[in-house]
Amino acid sequence: MSVRVRFAPSPTGFLHIGSLRTALFTYLIARSTNGKCILRIEDTDQEREVEGAVESLIEILRWVGITFDEGPHVGGEYGPYVQTQRIDIYNKYTELLLEKGGAYRCFCTPERLKEMREQQRVNKLPTRYDRKCRDLTDAEIEKKLKSGETFVIRQKMPLNGNVIVYDEIRGEIHFDASNLDDHVLVKTNGIPTYQFANVVDDHLMGITHVTRADEWIPSFPKNALLYQSFGWEMPKFVHYPVILNKQGGKLSKRHGDVMVEEFRDKGYLADALVNFCALLGWHPKDDNEILSLSELEKCFDIKSIGASPATFDADKLDYFNGYYIRRMPTDALLLACLPYLINANLIKALDNDSFKIVKSEKVVGRAYLEGIVELEHERIKRISDVVDAVDFFFADELKYDPNILLWKKMTTAEVKENLTGLLKILDEIKTDVWNVHALEGIIGDYIKSLGLNVGSVLWPLRVSLTGRKASPGVFEVAYILGKHETLKRIKGALDLIQ
Repeated sequence: MSVRVRFAPSPTGFLHIGSLRTALFTYLIARSTNGKCILRIEDTDQEREVEGAVESLIEILRWVGITFDEGPHVGGEYGPYVQTQRIDIYNKYTELLLEKGGAYRCFCTPERLKEMREQQRVNKLPTRYDRKCRDLTDAEIEKKLKSGETFVIRQKMPLNGNVIVYDEIRGEIHFDASNLDDHVLVKTNGIPTYQFANVVDDHLMGITHVTRADEWIPSFPKNALLYQSFGWEMPKFVHYPVILNKQGGKLSKRHGDVMVEEFRDKGYLADALVNFCALLGWHPKDDNEILSLSELEKCFDIKSIGASPATFDADKLDYFNGYYIRRMPTDALLLACLPYLINANLIKALDNDSFKIVKSEKVVGRAYLEGIVELEHERIKRISDVVDAVDFFFADELKYDPNILLWKKMTTAEVKENLTGLLKILDEIKTDVWNVHALEGIIGDYIKSLGLNVGSVLWPLRVSLTGRKASPGVFEVAYILGKHETLKRIKGALDLIQ
């Protein structure tokens, strides 16, 4: 039988990094087995639904490279793929389940249920339904229906014995039936709960592997018993390991970013997120951890998914992102950096190939900007880092503490003398030979001729040009700034230490 898997999110907001891992593993199971990957929207919890969430979800998954063979946006022979469009289907199977004795109508009011739970808490008992309506006679049910009493549909769970289920990662899992609740399958408004709708949908859509986070393991016996009640063959179940933060707690917005859209907006690349998420609970057999999506599609194997919790290590994500940034061609890197430089109001795009520096109003070409971002190609870990890394190039006037011009035990007089000497020799360089090689040679000769320490010259020069203690190579910076701007900034430094 061909593998058919589904990713079935609720449209309640942005995509959580854990949900991305679930979608990725599910997608890779399909692609590595030449199976089908289906997108199904589980929108039965309408109170939590966020407008536009489905479109946002499809867009962000497409951004990371996850595509679907069937779904609300592509169609397919098993649709509709949105649960609220399948209510008639659920109604049919609700009646069938009632006929088979796998469920019953519960007429208990919210007030009675609240009182019941409070009493259970007082008596230190598990807070679960007391099964008051489980054994109503047909006559009693008919009377309540005729009087218009509202009801929910509850699953009729076994009262004793064990329920044994099998997970593809953990093997057999045993549950004591006496601890299982007769939980709600269909609400008073006729809308099914997740537990009912997903079983019906998975069966009708021919799903062969149900993949989800291990937080759903407690509901596993409920699912298995529903399949049993309907007389359906169960698909294989794969519960992915939980993802924890480095402190051992659950990921949450309070402790950092967990939304994929936020990672994208902060300058993480799709390739890096995919590579990183693939290793959250799965490990390649050959220990090679640098894997593209196409490579993952070939080597992914359910048997290599572990049961132990995975740790979300932001430093490791930064490592992957830096790796993929370094592999980008310069023109692609600039294309990725441009939105950040524009949003930071450092430049404005005039057309595809020309840009205006906001502070100086100087017009520059694409090649000029490529030269700037290339200087940080090896250093930045996130595309958004480029703003802080290169903003000094776009300043009209640098502002910094003049004390940082002093290198080690240098005096102000020594800094002035060295910068004045540099100003003189740099002013003599012709514009048409102003390049990194010429600057390095001429400044190097100047240092040697006077017997100066390299740091005593290059340190104040670096600060003069960047306003920083650390920057890309000083010769490269001077070359990109050009002769006029370089001389202007050295003069500015001399003015600061007058």
